[in-house]
Amino acid sequence: MRKRIIILYAIISIILYPLISRADTKSLFKLSDPGTEKIVDYEKYGTFNNVGTFDYSYLIKDPAGLAKASGEGIDPNTSVYEDPKYKSFLKEGKLSGDPWSYIGSGDPRIGFYVWAIEKLLDPGVRLYFTGRILESAALYEHALKAYRAVMILYPGTYCWNKTKLWTWMVSTAAWDSIVNLTRMHPELDLKLMGANIETETYIDRDPAKNKAAVTPGRFIPYTLQDRERARVDISKLKVVERRGGKVACVKYSNGQWGLEVDGKPFVVRGIYYAPTKVGSHYAYNWMSADTNNNGINDAAYESWVDKNKNNRRDRDELAIGDFQLLKDMGCNTIRIMNTLEINKDLLRDLYKKYGIRVLICDPFGAYTVHSMASWNEGTDYTHPDQRRLMKEAALQTVMECKDEEWLLCYVLGNENNMPTDYTGVNATRTKAATQPKEYAQFLNEVAAEMHNLDPNHPVGVGNLELRLVNYYAKYAPELDFVGANAYPGSEGFGALWIRAKNIFDRPLLITEYGCDAYWTNRGVDEDAQANYHKNGWEDIAYNVAGEPGEGNCIGGIIFEWLDEWWKSPNDPYDHQNESPTVDMAFPDGWSQEEFLGIAGQGDGRHSPFLRDLRKTYFLYKEMWNERS
Repeated sequence: MRKRIIILYAIISIILYPLISRADTKSLFKLSDPGTEKIVDYEKYGTFNNVGTFDYSYLIKDPAGLAKASGEGIDPNTSVYEDPKYKSFLKEGKLSGDPWSYIGSGDPRIGFYVWAIEKLLDPGVRLYFTGRILESAALYEHALKAYRAVMILYPGTYCWNKTKLWTWMVSTAAWDSIVNLTRMHPELDLKLMGANIETETYIDRDPAKNKAAVTPGRFIPYTLQDRERARVDISKLKVVERRGGKVACVKYSNGQWGLEVDGKPFVVRGIYYAPTKVGSHYAYNWMSADTNNNGINDAAYESWVDKNKNNRRDRDELAIGDFQLLKDMGCNTIRIMNTLEINKDLLRDLYKKYGIRVLICDPFGAYTVHSMASWNEGTDYTHPDQRRLMKEAALQTVMECKDEEWLLCYVLGNENNMPTDYTGVNATRTKAATQPKEYAQFLNEVAAEMHNLDPNHPVGVGNLELRLVNYYAKYAPELDFVGANAYPGSEGFGALWIRAKNIFDRPLLITEYGCDAYWTNRGVDEDAQANYHKNGWEDIAYNVAGEPGEGNCIGGIIFEWLDEWWKSPNDPYDHQNESPTVDMAFPDGWSQEEFLGIAGQGDGRHSPFLRDLRKTYFLYKEMWNERS
């Protein structure tokens, strides 16, 4: 939530460049050689060695048979060179130029041929983006073949991000794509079972040392009827583990995890809430803001919706307040930071009148908050004075809030695990990435004391994706859930749920997800933002307890409610859109950090009151109220 300097770790830019719409599931072209097998049986054509270890390999023993089964464009098949359409395009000079320019070009057939014959890039990278193009053309079965080939044949392949600052593992991205594709297209009647990829990555150091431990798994038939049979009524399941009291993470007899409030199932439909007045910055305390000195909180009660987006308040645009807008949307949780003075009376009203609870996040040393470490050095989790200060801040919050009805749970940290940059300090200015054992042990120590003070509310960690979670599993058993900030792409979270389950037997809360509403060099694109959010929430809902997915999800928190104009280094009164802030897996490949809200502030003249509700708001209003 602080200004992002650079996201050094992301489970990849699954979409580095835009893909064409997949609204029409009819394939856009036909393959000359689709292969002889719908799902390639790799065991027929070679042997798997050292499965599940970093010495994993696959040895091809029958290359001709594997090529015939796979079809064109999928290694080791080379029949693309005999494809009549390929020959025609080649003769017409249509297959020249930078292969990256063909991603999302609007002509996936040409793009397919360009990528299928690409020789300069790593073959795993070539196959992955071949799969992306095939998927954009609605050739889903062949796309699955491409992704599967990446996992099995080229597990250690890495790819640089667009600004060449960090790398991502292509095999895990391919696995994510398989999980997303089979979930979003049940007509494929397939599911990849038993697969796992554990990676070791060396961001910004020597990516050639990247390793992957692959368990390939296998595709099984999985129909719509199978999905329906996978659904269970969790109210009829026995709770075998309860972590908490009034609010508790609960493990059911089928191994799935849920969240309960007052003994009833509760799925977090949350949003990060920090409505910042234009011209202010991250330290702006919305909980005490009363710009017009009328004794009424600005954002909570006096915001109004600019229905016709004309940047002025018309006669019919009455004050409604964010609390009412959030309730109407179906929101049941807001996430706030304990860096501001908490207005408990305001939050009591939020709960009593609007039914919305509060998740409190303690930075736990992120951006040196509460550790008092120097900015250049970053928070040191072995430093006794810094540890004392961080613990005192967390415990003070517990003492102040533990008896409040509005409290849902606590989260320690916010992406503190982000990998290190060249200076040895990560972008959130902590040494957690280089002190993983000490960081995990300190998390455990503080969480234990929080539990002693407040046994009624769970304590989780605020992570970037799942890095270091293996350390939490070993050294931080006091953690009740894992919170993951995750921005993996516009199709959902892929195998994140499976990876989390394989590492640490705790529920997973998506503590941040979302997408900006600005397409770089093109302008505001509310449709692209809404589509990203739709797929993200549908994936979350698919993986909560009782649903057909992994059953370890307890909800998600949108990032964020309102555009924050302070995030660019330029004028805080300027809604910065001239250049992207950071490259991410968003529809245009970039994140415009000042456009992440599902509501805007118009031209800024009526801040902090004006609300320009984007399509994403109304999408959630439909989805969340439907599930209430």
